[in-house]
Amino acid sequence: MCGVAAGLAAMGKVSFFAAYGAFASCRAADQIRVTVAYTILNVEIGGAHGGISVGPDGATHQAMEEISIIRSIPNMSMIVPCDYWETYKATVAAARHRGPVYIRFGREDVPVVTAKETPFTFGKGEVFAEGNDLTLIACGVMVYEALRARETLAQSGVSARVVDLHTVKPLDRALIERCARETGAIVTAEEHQVNGGLGGAVSEVVVQTCPVPMELVAVHDRFGQSGKPAELMDAFGLRARDIVAAAERALKRKRA
Repeated sequence: MCGVAAGLAAMGKVSFFAAYGAFASCRAADQIRVTVAYTILNVEIGGAHGGISVGPDGATHQAMEEISIIRSIPNMSMIVPCDYWETYKATVAAARHRGPVYIRFGREDVPVVTAKETPFTFGKGEVFAEGNDLTLIACGVMVYEALRARETLAQSGVSARVVDLHTVKPLDRALIERCARETGAIVTAEEHQVNGGLGGAVSEVVVQTCPVPMELVAVHDRFGQSGKPAELMDAFGLRARDIVAAAERALKRKRA
């Protein structure tokens, strides 16, 4: 499928192919690297059922490594939209972009936190809520959890900025650096392995520009398991309360 999509793109088409993220990123990694990315073809990849949203299908189908795999391949771009509207805009943006783009999305229904008129710019993050004490940077379904965490933190007098970093590659380096300088602490949140994911990407920018205390909310080096997606979100520590706990740790380090 990846080869056919590459062939169509080589003949001038903008081609799309979609599959489970576990297969589109892991199983097709060599084809993406050599056939698509090396020649900078306009192949847009839909990695469905990302993270633990596939639930009962279990570890083999729960793709939690796509960000680390895709962002390490030269010429590849990657978008992790947070809801329906952002997925729609990401698809259009991918079609207009020159070169291959991987779009990661889940299977479960997720809360809609954006609207048709919400700004979306490929390669640029969006500040969904302002704050001065620390920044919560999230992608995918974790944007909703970050917004919920902000409300909880506000009850304790903590002003948290929330950033939707939908484009994981290319990163909005300027926004990340600005958030680090202005708020002095960062928490990242993703439905993905902690190794090489959004947190790692943000950390690379922070350590080079404005080192500040950081905490990473993610799946910590383990495979998935069968269960209802909501139960797995709890079990893997991917809820608003987990972001709040991480924020408290980051703030403690900031004030030390």
